Amino acid sequence: MAKLNEQDLQLIASAASLITQRARHDAHEVGAAMRTRSGKIFSAVNVKANVGRVSVCAEAVAIGMAAAAGDTDIVRVVAVDDKGRVVSPCGMCREMISDYAPEADVILPGDDGLEILKVTKLLPHKYRRITD
Repeated sequence: MAKLNEQDLQLIASAASLITQRARHDAHEVGAAMRTRSGKIFSAVNVKANVGRVSVCAEAVAIGMAAAAGDTDIVRVVAVDDKGRVVSPCGMCREMISDYAPEADVILPGDDGLEILKVTKLLPHKYRRITD
C-alpha cells in the first residue's frame, strides 16, 4: 500500500473544499479532484438531475474539465462525500477513469485508512469493445 504524500493530501483537500462550498446537502453529493502529470488539479462536483439517470458523477465532470483544457494525462484521482470523507468511485466512474486514464492511481478508503490503487485493480476484466 502506497503512502499518501503532500500532493495527495492537497488533492483530497481540493475535492473536500469544493464539495463543502457547493453541496446542497439534500441528497448524496460527491466532489472529485484529479491531478495531471503537469501538476494541474481539476476539481468538480456531481451534477444532480430530477431524473437520476441523467445525473453526472463528479469524476466524469472533472475528466471533462481536463479534456476541455487539453490536459488529459491524469495520474491521481480522489472522490469525497459532502462530509469530506474519501469514498470509492462507483462502478461507472471506475469505467470512465479507466477509459480516460488507464494508468491513474485512485485514493480510496481501505481497511487501515486511505490507500492508493491503480484503477485497473478496481476494475479487473474491464469491458473492451471488440473490433474486427
